[in-house]
Amino acid sequence: MSVNRSAAALVEAPRGLAGVVVADTEIGDVRGREGFYHYRQYSAVDLARHRSFEDVWHLLVHGELPDPARSAAFAAETAALRRLPDEVAAVLPAIAVAGRASGTEAGPLAGMRSALSLLGAAQGLRPVYDIDDERRRMDTVAMSAAVPTILTALHRLGRGLDPIEPRMDLPFAANYLYMLTGSVPDERRTRAIEHYLIATIDHGFNASTFTARVIASTGADVAACLVGAVGALSGPLHGGAPSRALDTLDAIGTPDRIDPWIRERVLAGDRIMGFGHAVYRTEDPRSRMLREIAQGFGGPRVAFAVEVERQVEAILADLKPGRELHTNVEFYAGVVMERCGLPREMFTPTFAAARVIGWSANVLEQARDSKIIRPAARYVGPGAPVAVPVTG
Repeated sequence: MSVNRSAAALVEAPRGLAGVVVADTEIGDVRGREGFYHYRQYSAVDLARHRSFEDVWHLLVHGELPDPARSAAFAAETAALRRLPDEVAAVLPAIAVAGRASGTEAGPLAGMRSALSLLGAAQGLRPVYDIDDERRRMDTVAMSAAVPTILTALHRLGRGLDPIEPRMDLPFAANYLYMLTGSVPDERRTRAIEHYLIATIDHGFNASTFTARVIASTGADVAACLVGAVGALSGPLHGGAPSRALDTLDAIGTPDRIDPWIRERVLAGDRIMGFGHAVYRTEDPRSRMLREIAQGFGGPRVAFAVEVERQVEAILADLKPGRELHTNVEFYAGVVMERCGLPREMFTPTFAAARVIGWSANVLEQARDSKIIRPAARYVGPGAPVAVPVTG
């Protein structure tokens, strides 16, 4: 009887906590039925079109957009934190070698977990529970600024190339591409990647953001929160789709194969990577913006992607009337990043280089609440209590 009363006392939640409100936030919101999302009070897409990455970073961690003087000061502050401590840089080759030896495709994202842990230790990060809000902010900024350096170094080391030291005179996106390729990118590619980075900084209580907040609620240090978030992001159902969306284009191959290829998968109930979203019930606004950027580059690959999108929506209207399925951010993100010269291995790490800012903002917000996140599980095993068998 006590087991039944305990189970009855629990609040039933939908599978995956879908639609369950677990916290209040001032960071932003995703309005899935409207096809709109925002950071603070500003449209995220408008921010991507009109402000720099550093300005949006400032908005998330300080709560306001900076004026020109503060914008320049914050950009200089974050740029000065790009270089890694010697003890961290010295270990990156071993992390990269271990990743190659494992024979997996995890790459820089897996190495980022180890590097962030080491960076947190090297910087002497203390539990967020024991420090004030300004110290927490400084910790998140320092960790976030180092992430692009870590990711690009691991990528290059994994290919037998020397890491490239960060440039303090380049904006965030341009420096990221420079450290990745060794060449200062042109303005067009810089702005294309900056649009993508801004558009993916934050997106509601997704799995990795929620993970970061759960860890922050325990009072752990910033590095622990971010490492946990990276672990959640590494799952293919969360952060692995940009490269998989390009794999879909490769698998289709030619325009004449679009219809039979898509119909076969829709009828089989297979998921089409790059289409559909857990929240949006209309077109993903990030996809709309990235489609425009891709079309600005032009070329056969872009034209093919646009035609695949058109036919997928038409086929779904035919086979699944009433079911809307639109491209999500990953579909055109892969196309844009490919056009900007990023290798597929770096698609999800590039996402992480932006999302670490959103994780950090959520860590800061959660750390101001002293209540630990501690939900319950509904026990569905054999009835209890049962006498324990005694042997011997």
